[in-house]
Amino acid sequence: MEKEMSFLDHLEELRWHLVRSTICILIVAVILFVFQKTVYNEFLLAHLNPNFLTYKWFCEVFTQLGMDSDFCNLTFNAKLQSLSPTNQLMNAMWSSFILGFIISFPYVIFEMMKFITPGLTSSEQKKSRGFIIISTLLLILGLTFSFFVIVPMSVYFFYNYQITETIVNNFQFDSYITLITNTLLGISLVFELPLVVYFLTKFGLITPDFLKKYRKHALVLVLIVSAIITPPDIASQVIVAIPVLILYEVSIIVSRFLVKKQNKV
Repeated sequence: MEKEMSFLDHLEELRWHLVRSTICILIVAVILFVFQKTVYNEFLLAHLNPNFLTYKWFCEVFTQLGMDSDFCNLTFNAKLQSLSPTNQLMNAMWSSFILGFIISFPYVIFEMMKFITPGLTSSEQKKSRGFIIISTLLLILGLTFSFFVIVPMSVYFFYNYQITETIVNNFQFDSYITLITNTLLGISLVFELPLVVYFLTKFGLITPDFLKKYRKHALVLVLIVSAIITPPDIASQVIVAIPVLILYEVSIIVSRFLVKKQNKV
């Protein structure tokens, strides 16, 4: 029989899980920093290329629908300003850390599950492996959606938004990269919504009825955000809104399933 751990023992165990997670993130971040030129040219700055895959795809779709689209003749000022001596170095370090966290996220989840599983039943411990797989798949879906849909639309919108011709868009390097990394991180975490709802429901913090009650509010919020970050046409807004609304509906189903299962016990 295993010896019951004290509160301090649990804290010590958690500390080592966090330490291993941090080491993994730092290792990945260092690798990305070493190859920073490739990371920036092929990933973080890829959306400044008018021939980026998403722009070409939107152009073809709108053309086939008989609609005119600015995606067919995009131009970007690909030169970004660096206004301080340390700007590029600090941004490269911070971006490497953010991307390192995103890439290492499955391992971080693995370490957290290792900390949690001793307090679970044998049945729940078996399901924890599936949790890691599902969280990884959702992360990949979120990262893909943000990189190929949200970020290109955001870049398109902010580059073309102009109050008056007197004001010229000439963006700072660190502000642009921060927009990209924050969007990638934020949307990737949003795609973890079904799993977050699962645990909130399991701990009794939310219910399916609560999610259904505020469904309309969620719809309005998603549409507002979609309208802000996308070009001013309905098709683009729908493209952004649909996946998030699907995630919300999936979360309701997950919550309802868990509540029914708990009521049977």
